[in-house]
Amino acid sequence: MKHMLLKNIVMLLVMISLLSTLVGCSQTSHQEQELESLKMASWSQPIVEQSNLFVAEEKGWFEEAGLDFEYVPGAGGGDAIKNIIAGNADIAFANVEAVLQAMEQGEKLKIIYNIYPENVFNLVSLKESNITSVEDLRGQDVGVYSLSSGTYDNLKVLLYSAGMTEEDINVVPAGVLNFGPLMNKQVVATAATDTGLYDALQQGLGEVNVIEVKDVLNTPTDVFVVTKEIFNQKRDLLVRFLQVYKDSVKYTLENPEEAAKIAADYAIDGQDEQRNLDIIKIRNETSINDEMKDKGPGWLDVEIFKQVEETYLNIGLLEKPVNVAEIVTNELVKELK
Repeated sequence: MKHMLLKNIVMLLVMISLLSTLVGCSQTSHQEQELESLKMASWSQPIVEQSNLFVAEEKGWFEEAGLDFEYVPGAGGGDAIKNIIAGNADIAFANVEAVLQAMEQGEKLKIIYNIYPENVFNLVSLKESNITSVEDLRGQDVGVYSLSSGTYDNLKVLLYSAGMTEEDINVVPAGVLNFGPLMNKQVVATAATDTGLYDALQQGLGEVNVIEVKDVLNTPTDVFVVTKEIFNQKRDLLVRFLQVYKDSVKYTLENPEEAAKIAADYAIDGQDEQRNLDIIKIRNETSINDEMKDKGPGWLDVEIFKQVEETYLNIGLLEKPVNVAEIVTNELVKELK
């Protein structure tokens, strides 16, 4: 009898131990399932301009939203688009030109969030050269980062606005963020970005004249874009990501100094905290416009995209219409708090 009782007690203990193990495994499995993978393909390596993302990572906001966030680096907006098309990422952080060019190739995409509603491209010349209008470039050497960069595309927009084409100037690929040819007077002007100009000024560029592309065509600089398939299949996932992104932008706008410190641990160019702060302030200014103050961050102005498509068709950046208005949607932005 005692032997049977002892045997039953041992079996009971074994069952309790087994049950505890199963419950533990179940809890672990449940915890693992709580975080859903979200891969964001970027046009670049992690850089200071994207500090709000690093703020969200540092503060654990992605995890709180049930997201296992992964930054997928790239070398240009075209790379980011290729990554979502290939299934290597869920969402792309890319320039509008890359999106339109992919659409022209027949890709089914959706633009779902306006990251930078202001066009940050410009044309920079030394003040002593007295380049005060696009017409002054006629017959001159003009630098661009590369022939596959946004600087080149936006230079074409400026030329078009003045009734000119690239054949009226000599385009010189100068390298990414390279103001050397301008400083050495190998080119009379160079197409650049606001943050590129900031860095050049810190390096002794001197007094300059700046022609802003946004005064001609205010193309949003970067947007979040997904494939139509992901838009239909992972709507909730995308809304959660965009909510974190929106919240992180607001926090970074209000706390640029803290964001500058956080960027030092995440960004490949984040070693100088003062530079971080300056770059963050520049990018903060392009993260929201008057319309967004009324309708909320991320809002997409369909009319602007129509103007961009029409202009790109006229200057040859697009060879055929892509009906961009059909793929620009504020559906997800409207769901954000």
